Amino acid sequence: MISLDHDLRILLSGLFGLLVVASIIGAVLAHFRHNDTITNLNARIRAWWLMCTISVMALLIGQTGSVILFALMSFYAFRECITLTPTRRGDHEALFWCFFIILPLQYLLVGMEWYGVFTIFIPVYAFLFIPTRIAIAGDTTHFLERSAKIQWSLMLAVYCVSHIPALLMLPIPGYEGENLKLVLFVMIVVQISDVLQYVFGKLWGRRAIVPKLSPNKTVEGFVGGILSASLVGMGLFWITPFNPWQAFAISLLITLLGFAGGLCMSAIKRDRGVKDFGAMLSGHGGMMDRIDSLCFASPVFFHVIRYFYC
Repeated sequence: MISLDHDLRILLSGLFGLLVVASIIGAVLAHFRHNDTITNLNARIRAWWLMCTISVMALLIGQTGSVILFALMSFYAFRECITLTPTRRGDHEALFWCFFIILPLQYLLVGMEWYGVFTIFIPVYAFLFIPTRIAIAGDTTHFLERSAKIQWSLMLAVYCVSHIPALLMLPIPGYEGENLKLVLFVMIVVQISDVLQYVFGKLWGRRAIVPKLSPNKTVEGFVGGILSASLVGMGLFWITPFNPWQAFAISLLITLLGFAGGLCMSAIKRDRGVKDFGAMLSGHGGMMDRIDSLCFASPVFFHVIRYFYC
């Protein structure tokens, strides 16, 4: 169990205090006005109560709890990605390997802190194994499309997400034993960017960034959400090894990557003709819908810290 130091107590108190305020505002708005925007806002708040509670409880257990939590998140997100498109019988053996061997091995390597292997295990070895296993099944119909779908899903849902608990392994001088705060930092900044982009877009959004893909993502929402979330990250510099301006620059980087991740996930859903990846979180989509931004942001955040701060 990780002990709660002064900084963590302040951070978690602020996080859950913000959720309490948001819940009260949402309830008041719902009492006086009923529309899709307010309903969507309250669904987001309920989903974040659930995710924040589960995430903080698991993370406070320590590295083992963090690895298990994100492994389960990867499992459900990977399943959602795979179920979006039909699979053929020739894919079943490869999928078995992905779910029950490759995914657990990736997180085992993270838990073992074996950096040299976990960073190449999926993009090299798994990427070569998957099409080979499908080819052995002898079904060549849409072979490239089927292989790429599994590889892409594994890369996003497992490889990218596994870099979040991997933050706990980084040996940052003068920051020993505090890496949990980096996990909370990246999750808070990236996810609050999503919320603020939604809020700014609803309040002042006029021009859609990619109208054919996601008409709800506006230029005004993008600029307001990215900049305000970056300022939030700057304000959280005290829980990181960064100075204020470094915290702002890194927050800007990961929020931009988070936006790119959300945009690409929207493209996948638009292509498949669905609104959400799943229905795991009542009223607010599936696991991948909640972590789509983290998929792009977390590996870059991990490597920036490893390169510049370790």
